[in-house]
Amino acid sequence: MDHQKLLEWAGVAAAILYSMLIALNIGAEFIGFSLLLISAFLIGLWAYFGRHRGILFLQLFYATAGLIGMLRWF
Repeated sequence: MDHQKLLEWAGVAAAILYSMLIALNIGAEFIGFSLLLISAFLIGLWAYFGRHRGILFLQLFYATAGLIGMLRWF
């Protein structure tokens, strides 16, 4: 598996775990928002290397949401 595929799928997996942790409402919000930040970073790198500018721009907002969520739940 090449590096770009690894970034893409690791980011997707982190995003899936994030959404499930938040949706389950089990008190793991800080971990969930940490996963959102990690996902945004990984998918952002994938988008940068693949020159997917729209997705890269979107990841900046997801990263911001992850940081805000972490600060609010800390």
